[in-house]
Amino acid sequence: MNTELTGIIATFLLTLVIAIPLGKYLAKVFAGEKVWTDFLKPLETGIYKLSGINIKEQMNWKQQLKALLTINILWLFYGFFVLIFQDKLPFNPDGNSGMTPDLAFNTIISFVANCNLQHYSGESGVSYLTQQYVLMFLQFVSAATGIAAAVVLFKAFRDKTTTELGNFWEFFVKSITRLLLPLSFVMALILTFSGTPASYDGKDKFISLQGDTVNVSRGPAAQMIAIKHLGTNGGGYFGANSAHPFENPSYFTNMVELIAQVIIPIAMVIAFGYFIRRKKLAWTIFGVMTIGLFMLLIPMLSSELGGNPALAKMGISQTTGAMEGKEVRFGPAASAYWSTVTTIISTGSVNGMHDSTMPMSGTWQLLGMMINSFYGGCGVGLLNYFIYLIVAVFISGLMVGRTPEFLGHKVEAREIKIAAIITLLSPFLILAGTAIASYIFTSHGNAAWAVQPKSWLNNPGFHGFSEMLYEMTSSNANNGSGFEGLGDNNMFWNVSTGIVIFLGRFLPIIGPVAIAGLLGAKKFIPESAGTLKTDTKTFALMTFAVIIVLNALSYFPALALGPLAEYFTMLK
Repeated sequence: MNTELTGIIATFLLTLVIAIPLGKYLAKVFAGEKVWTDFLKPLETGIYKLSGINIKEQMNWKQQLKALLTINILWLFYGFFVLIFQDKLPFNPDGNSGMTPDLAFNTIISFVANCNLQHYSGESGVSYLTQQYVLMFLQFVSAATGIAAAVVLFKAFRDKTTTELGNFWEFFVKSITRLLLPLSFVMALILTFSGTPASYDGKDKFISLQGDTVNVSRGPAAQMIAIKHLGTNGGGYFGANSAHPFENPSYFTNMVELIAQVIIPIAMVIAFGYFIRRKKLAWTIFGVMTIGLFMLLIPMLSSELGGNPALAKMGISQTTGAMEGKEVRFGPAASAYWSTVTTIISTGSVNGMHDSTMPMSGTWQLLGMMINSFYGGCGVGLLNYFIYLIVAVFISGLMVGRTPEFLGHKVEAREIKIAAIITLLSPFLILAGTAIASYIFTSHGNAAWAVQPKSWLNNPGFHGFSEMLYEMTSSNANNGSGFEGLGDNNMFWNVSTGIVIFLGRFLPIIGPVAIAGLLGAKKFIPESAGTLKTDTKTFALMTFAVIIVLNALSYFPALALGPLAEYFTMLK
């Protein structure tokens, strides 16, 4: 047990050792300062010339969002048709069929939105061409989209008053050339030499110990798994994701993948402080996020290491903790850390089955996705936190009787209205989606659909409700993990979660970028004795309280109907 806990501590410390200097490096990259990767400038210049991009052309926040949304919509159409016709395209040695329109709709929105919710099994649902030239490609560009959007926020607060927020295309390209590609190359090599497939061969046959002939899928997996984690994407090359021995062969690769999915979200927070020359603010934000991580991780560890109380009543020894759904090579402690990290960061990859975790573990997993700002995804985690921060600034300003200000800019009605809409959006999408699914399941279970609603759930009752709540929460949080007891590859779930993914991804990007642009254009107000300081422990506590209160008010009733009810039922 001590060894497992030591492994978690070592993993987290190694993450910080990499993430903090990476954040300082990113601040210099996006500020246009000299860095060691400047040898890549000719490559970037070639991309700009080929694409007709003038990076010296400054954009305001509206132009930034126009560029961001336009290119993402283009990828939607491109990927949709490739997924439908993949059976007629090359690099398909296993003969996988094309996707149905509703599944292709869900899949392409999911990967464009950095969610990577997979209603198909990776090795049998897509071809090698689709894996690399659609899904892996989108894992790079969707991560770069989130990072570029966050840098727009950086630019808004670097100068005292400005409407010139840099060039989206420059931020986007540099996110790939200076960050995602180099790190992915290194990580893919590590995975390849650790046993992860990186070939284009089809399935291989081998005889198992008990004499069965088994067909084992292979393919260019290491490349995709690298960006899957570094870009906080989470979509697995194989259906079992990082619980599959090819995706995650050993405890060493488990550590590598855990570190990879956390370093960029933390680095972006550090980069923010260094970029706008307010390092103390960055460390304050990092402190709040880290406290949030541990407040979810510690009870998760307690829940999983404590075992199943129902089994304990039967006199069954559980010295290693709750092992259902866990990989023996990792154990419950490493799986608990992974499930905490993957839900707060919006990666969504798994090294064990979340549907088999203890009921209270499900509560913490759901809360991590509902809050969606304790580190969060690449770039967007900071954007999500920014909304909570603006709400905290507004409330604090009212409490001291002053017009709310953030970094020398007055926060007025328009900004607060945008923040309020974004704050209410997530509860609306999650709860409305779950309510509709629950209504159809209970009232129209025998509907003459291709897949009858009554067949959706393998686990009825409280856990069944949790499965539907988790699916909607994961979709809204751009997470992509699931309680896999839910039968989700059907028209209702493909379309409904696709819509939730799209709205849950792009509106929370549009809102913070708009607020930052509006604030940045306002007249700068020098600090005075009455200025509310946002880099203090007191304000950090205020922000944390806002996060907890807003999410408790929004989600506690739903959690009480699902994992909490299941937990108390288990104790009877």
